[in-house]
Amino acid sequence: MTDDLTNSDSSAPISGIHASVLLERTLELLAPALGRPGAVLVDCTLGLGGHSEAFLEAFPELHLVGLDRDPNALELAGRRLERFSARTDLVHCVYDEIDDALDGLGIDEVDGVLFDLGVSSMQLDRVERGFSYSQDAPLDMRMDDTAELTAAQIIASYPEAELRRIFRDYGEEKLADRYARFIVQARDETPILRSGQLVDILQTATPAKLMNAGHPAKRVFQALRIEVNAELSVLERALPKAIDALAVGGRIVVLSFQSLEDRIVKRELQRRSVSTAPAGLPVELPEHRPELKLLVRGAELAGDEERARNPRAIPVRMRAAERLRRVA
Repeated sequence: MTDDLTNSDSSAPISGIHASVLLERTLELLAPALGRPGAVLVDCTLGLGGHSEAFLEAFPELHLVGLDRDPNALELAGRRLERFSARTDLVHCVYDEIDDALDGLGIDEVDGVLFDLGVSSMQLDRVERGFSYSQDAPLDMRMDDTAELTAAQIIASYPEAELRRIFRDYGEEKLADRYARFIVQARDETPILRSGQLVDILQTATPAKLMNAGHPAKRVFQALRIEVNAELSVLERALPKAIDALAVGGRIVVLSFQSLEDRIVKRELQRRSVSTAPAGLPVELPEHRPELKLLVRGAELAGDEERARNPRAIPVRMRAAERLRRVA
């Protein structure tokens, strides 16, 4: 999720700079489903509205439902999309609540769904949000700053075994055991409240021979962010709901920025894109036919030009599918 605004102060005029990853390709993939009159697109990760703005401009009859857990993003996106206000509904919720959001709007089915996962530029670039290990800030990492759990609370209260688990499972960190042990030892002496403190602890814990193998805080910060925002469990709940909301002929596009997300997306799309007919059945019954048709081979990457222009496009993995039939 990589929309940038030249001025994110809510009292100042906004001038948008599009840095939305794979924007043209996303438009291309969703276009066949969104060109029909009365089409509805759900942008499950509205962010600052870069993708949504492009879709509303491209499809004059499109209705947009934009979801975001970050109230600050919703406010800024609302200003950006103000000229389309008659065709937009913006909802403050986590995207696994897509079914409730649509029910609340009286929408039975939709024609397109977009997930642009990860952290938005606004969240990354605002130091006080605590997502970055490169600048000292409070250990926060909440995508929704009205939520309760922060990274500082995790560091202060999780047992060593739990810290080790999230570093290993969510950060794929080989030094998870060592980092968890050093953190617990350090917090016994003084509270760890800021990102700079945590970075110092991780650097101290990293063996000298591994110091050139990437920043030691990168995977730990990813793991903490995922835990704070329950990102993987939310995605696991959201994807089936989003697919179920699609009309026949509707399409879904998902942009993932780390392997754990992409595995969840791959598993769900592949599961619904194969026949469920028992082995040896001579005729495939309608209820066994695939629900989805995959629209790209594997996970599609950003091209060299986009990766050079926008470094945040480097890790993106895109998957897309079309709804073939409804399940009885």
